[in-house]
Amino acid sequence: MKKHLVMAVVPFLALGCGDDFKDENGDGIADGVREPDNVTVVTPATPKGTISGQVLTSDLKPLTEATVEVTIGSSATPLSATTDAKGNFTFKDVPAGSQVLLTFGKSGYATLRATATIPGEAGNVPLNNANVSFGPVTLTRLDGSLRFLLVTPQGRPAANVRATLEANPAGNITLDNNDVNLSIVSTVTVEATSDEQGALVFQNIPNAHEMVRYTGNVTSRYRLWVSSVDSNGDGVPESNGYVASYTASEVIAQGTTRILNLPASRPTGAALVVESSNVATLRAATNTEPLRNMVRPGEPIYLYFNQPVQQSSLMARLTDEYFKESLPVTVALGNGGYSATITPGNGVVQVGKEYNIDLRAVSSETGDVYSSKGFFFGGDAGTVTPITIAEARYQETSVAAPASQQLNPGELVYISFSAPLLPPSGSALVYFGDLNGDGLSGNAPGEIGHPSPGFPLYMAEPEEPYATRVVNPEQPVFPFSTSSISSRYVFAYQSVPGGPTVSLNLAPATVRIMVAFSKLGVQGVAGSYESIWGQAIVGDLAHNGVLIQPAPTPPPPAP
Repeated sequence: MKKHLVMAVVPFLALGCGDDFKDENGDGIADGVREPDNVTVVTPATPKGTISGQVLTSDLKPLTEATVEVTIGSSATPLSATTDAKGNFTFKDVPAGSQVLLTFGKSGYATLRATATIPGEAGNVPLNNANVSFGPVTLTRLDGSLRFLLVTPQGRPAANVRATLEANPAGNITLDNNDVNLSIVSTVTVEATSDEQGALVFQNIPNAHEMVRYTGNVTSRYRLWVSSVDSNGDGVPESNGYVASYTASEVIAQGTTRILNLPASRPTGAALVVESSNVATLRAATNTEPLRNMVRPGEPIYLYFNQPVQQSSLMARLTDEYFKESLPVTVALGNGGYSATITPGNGVVQVGKEYNIDLRAVSSETGDVYSSKGFFFGGDAGTVTPITIAEARYQETSVAAPASQQLNPGELVYISFSAPLLPPSGSALVYFGDLNGDGLSGNAPGEIGHPSPGFPLYMAEPEEPYATRVVNPEQPVFPFSTSSISSRYVFAYQSVPGGPTVSLNLAPATVRIMVAFSKLGVQGVAGSYESIWGQAIVGDLAHNGVLIQPAPTPPPPAP
């Protein structure tokens, strides 16, 4: 009984293991054990399949000796094959369920890459040799060319400009088993550099006729990227480049040579303007508030243009509030003409003074001329300076003594403050210390302390220099540009109700005047005069002494 049991076990072990195990048909089952029946299906250990297909030209002719490479998963070494006389190729023993990358190419033809997933059932018994078919795969000939003539924004050839052209699609593929994971890339990318005449030629690209024939009128397209242009080598491009797209049918209809007028580096549909500056009256903004137009002593005026400005074309003229003389300035362009600094001479800009500036510049891109006048004030927005009366002066209208030494009824008295003031809707009143000559103040109309109204004060913003002569009077440095803000105000020495009717003797330089800003208090602070620092002037300001502005010199008598 025991001997029978041993003999039954030993043959079973000899058949199931040892060096005699063979699997010559690759189905994962030892040969000679038994075949799977219709009840039990045994899955092979390493199911495999095949990849095959056909490569054609775009006119559907077999493309022989085309190279086909297959990269399986993350394998570093691809499998390679070559198409036969009918354009066919085959790869065997491809693991089922793997991701594969196929690369199709041949010299003179576009390259096509496709990724796909091998079905997982490939290799299942009895379908051990299930096939995944790619095809037909069509590749375009690279026998086309496209030519562009690049022109700078100034109308000159754009030489030595790099560009890239992309043609897409340059091939097509059909996957017979309709794999939804199929992804195709077939793009021809070519680089070129323009010559001294601006000619940019792309060679060895898909022919437009061929692209249209098999990819259609809409999907076949050329895309162009032109790099920036810096013809003078200053680091600031005259053009930031160009991007365009053309369908293959457009190339056929309009020819393979195109003229490209490269756009300026900044939009030039508008005129040349100053986009930013620390002087608001010079930029595109219209803000004329003093605090937006304040320049610290020793600080340059900064300008930033919307287009580059020609070298040496920027001109600046500077004068004070009276336009009498030009003040020294230097100008300098930077950043390829996009920025400029205007530096007044040493000590020119003083706190509380108003200045007028005249600018002219020429765009280096379009030739557009920028011309503008503006104004600014000396000072620091964060440092407020108290307002005082700097000077009182009257304009003499008489040329003979004693009237030429007296303030006569009807003559104008100018009061200059230490900084410009913005006037309210009302007028401040001016009073004298002693009008009736009794040595007392406040006992006559028009005197300080008297309840009667004084002399109304009005703004007298200069529009030209003081005239000191009748013949050839002084002319402004450039046509004036008013700011509606001024440090100069005026009142007429005329009779006030119950006041003086005679001339005031100014021989003593101690004539006292006072501007009664406090009397505007009934209008509220909003109705007050305001300094260029935005401070309301609500306190009275007094001044001793009134200077004489001589009458203009009369012309010489006729001979």
